[in-house]
Formats: sequence, structure tokens, C-alpha cells
Amino acid sequence: MSPTALELDNKKVINGWAFFDWANSAYALVISTAIFPNYFIAFTDDYVHIFGLSIKDSALYSTAVSFSYLVIALLSPILSGIADYSGRRMFFMKVFTIMGSFFCVMLYFFTGMPTLWIGASAFILATIGFAGSIVFYNAYLPEIASEDQYDNVSAKGFAYGYVGSVILLVFNLVMIQKPEWFGITDPQLPVRIAFVTVGLWWFGFAQITFNRLPKDIASKMPDNYVRKGFQELKSVWQKVQKQPEIKKFLLSFFFYSAGVQTVIYLAATFASKELGMETGELIITILILQIVAIGGAYLFAWVSTLIGNKMAIIIMIVIWILICGVAYFVQTKSLFYFIAGFVGLVMGGIQSISRSTYSKLLEERTKDLTSYFSFYDVLFKLSIVAGTFIFAFLDQITGGMRNSVLALSILFFIGLIIMSRVHIPHRK
Repeated sequence: MSPTALELDNKKVINGWAFFDWANSAYALVISTAIFPNYFIAFTDDYVHIFGLSIKDSALYSTAVSFSYLVIALLSPILSGIADYSGRRMFFMKVFTIMGSFFCVMLYFFTGMPTLWIGASAFILATIGFAGSIVFYNAYLPEIASEDQYDNVSAKGFAYGYVGSVILLVFNLVMIQKPEWFGITDPQLPVRIAFVTVGLWWFGFAQITFNRLPKDIASKMPDNYVRKGFQELKSVWQKVQKQPEIKKFLLSFFFYSAGVQTVIYLAATFASKELGMETGELIITILILQIVAIGGAYLFAWVSTLIGNKMAIIIMIVIWILICGVAYFVQTKSLFYFIAGFVGLVMGGIQSISRSTYSKLLEERTKDLTSYFSFYDVLFKLSIVAGTFIFAFLDQITGGMRNSVLALSILFFIGLIIMSRVHIPHRK
């Protein structure tokens, strides 16, 4: 049974829904991308001893990201089944929100090696809370908007997320760069307070969403909802085997997405470890990247109308390969800023064009769209697992992150070769 029905396309409800992006995007930008990676590297030993193994701190961080998304990928079919059949979307959305925001606050107590277990576990659990809440957030879209408004409403969520996260990031940048303005003398404290601000921001603004979205009407869960979620994925996989263009596209997507997401998650770690960039410098880099990403998304949307989705994706993959090649040799901060600009140029574009391209390939299969996109989402998460694990493994065995960056270019190259063989219809 669905949550309590509301009038479709109600502006107040849609704005309330979009505020959840405003709330939780702070985690994605402020913690996982801009601040926590550098803080983790700065306050842990170069090598961490766990279960008798000596692991590089950068490899340990990469592994934490990989493990988080492996858990999320395994949970996704179960969570989707709950979202579809329980009528308790709001309840579980709140559970994951409380979990994520709470563990953001818990990062405050991570001060170095003696509390490493707090930092690693809180980061993993906050990441799971973030990704888990999004499953239920996305499931509300058909409940609040008519089909012809999906794109506009979804875009509003992304816009709210960008603006909200950047506002909080700028505030934290000021606090980190000018702690004396806040009466802070401990150089470590501003970053730890930043973690708390993310948790409070996320939980606080989420209340707007919780107050405006339809309320739950709990229904009896079917006994086989867990099995059903995995059966749907298996069914889509079997169908994909018989659809060569979709199969080739998804295979290409897996490889280049592994590269893209690994760069997004681990660029700050690379800059901190290999170039010695400070937190303030990294935040400025991320802000540059975010601003350029908006223009890049629109640029490649326009490019795809001129030369088609396939060529637009191929051009972006080539740029990603060049980025990895230059990053392997980068020695100066100024060149890293330059590279970050190009990352921004193709970061938003390749994600948005990939999703629209997949939609185009599914035009004749509207009946199974939900299952196909669930499969796409799990594949996306597994690509993060693969990319970050490869990065961590090579970082660990070679003793440097540059070889890991070079390996990412191989992932992009494989994706490029497969994409060149995909037939994608042009926009009409």
C-alpha cells in the first residue's frame, strides 16, 4: 500500500522533498569529498597495523569506502523491496537519516590513532546511512510528481543539494581558515566541529521533508520481499543477456563509472598524500570543481544534442583518460587545480548523460523500468566497490597512489573500447 496520497505536483510538497537533497548532500560534499579524507590522512600513521597486517593509511581509507558500498550494494535489493511493499518509506527514511547524521557527529570524537576505530566505523556507518536514505527518498518521486514532471522535480532536488552543501562547505572553510574569528585556538577543532555541523544540518533540514511528504500507512510485508528483490535483479540480468546494446552499455558504464567515482572519492586523499595540500586548499579545489561541474553538465547536454549521446560519452571518457595521465605526473598544486577544473567539466556531464542514455536504450521496455533502474543502481554501487578496491590494492602493494591513478586510466580505456561498439539512438 502506498503512503497517504497527496495532490500530485504540489509545490510545497515538492519543495519539501527537494530539501532532503539540501540536507544530506552536505555529507557527500563536506565529509566524504572535501574534508574527511584529508583529516583522516593527517591524523593517522602512514601505516596502520590491523589484524597483523601493515596497511597504508590511504589504502585503509580507500578500503573503507569500498566496504561501505559493498554493504550498500548488498542491501539495495532488500531496501527497494521494503520501499515498494511495506508502505513504511518514511519510517525507514528517518532511520537511515538518524543513523547517518548521528555518525557524522560521532566523527567529532575521532582525534587520531587511539580513536581510529571511531573514525573508520563512523565514516562507514554514515556512508551507509546516506546511501540507504536515498533509496527511500527516490521512491517518493512517483508519489509527489506526475510523470511529465519527473525530470524537473529531480533537477530541483539536485539544485537544492548543490546550493545547500556549498553554503555549509563555505561556512566550514571560513571556520577552518579563520578559527580565531570563532574563538578557536586548537587547530584540529574546526574540522571536528565541521563534522558536527554536517550531522546537525542533515538531521535539521530533513525535518522539513519529513513534515511535508505523505505519511506512512503500514501494510503487511509479503513473506518473500527479500527474495523478490534479488529475483528482480536476476530477472533483469537474464533479460540483459538477450539485449546486446544494453549489455554492452552497462559493461562500459561499469568500467568508466568505477574510474569516475574513485576519482571523486579519492582525489582529496591523493592531493593530501602526494602533494601535501592542506584542508583549506582542498576545500577551495572542491568548490572550483563543483562550480565548473554545473557548466560541464549543461555543456555536454548540449554537445549530446549535436553529436549524439554515444560520442558525447566517448569524448568525456577520453578527457578522463587524459586527466589520469596528467595526474600521474603532477607535482605542483597549481597543476592539480587545473586538473580539478577538467574533472569538474566532465564529472556532472558523464553521470547525467549516462543515465539519460540508459533511459533511451530502455524506451521500448517501459513496463520494467523500475527493475532495470534498480539493476543500474546496484551496478553503479558495485563499480565504486571495484574502483576503490583496485585503488587501495595498488596503493598498498606499490607504496604510492600514482600507480593507482594510472590503473584508473586502464578502467576508462576498457570502458571506451566497449562504448565504441554500442549503438545508441540519437536524440530526436
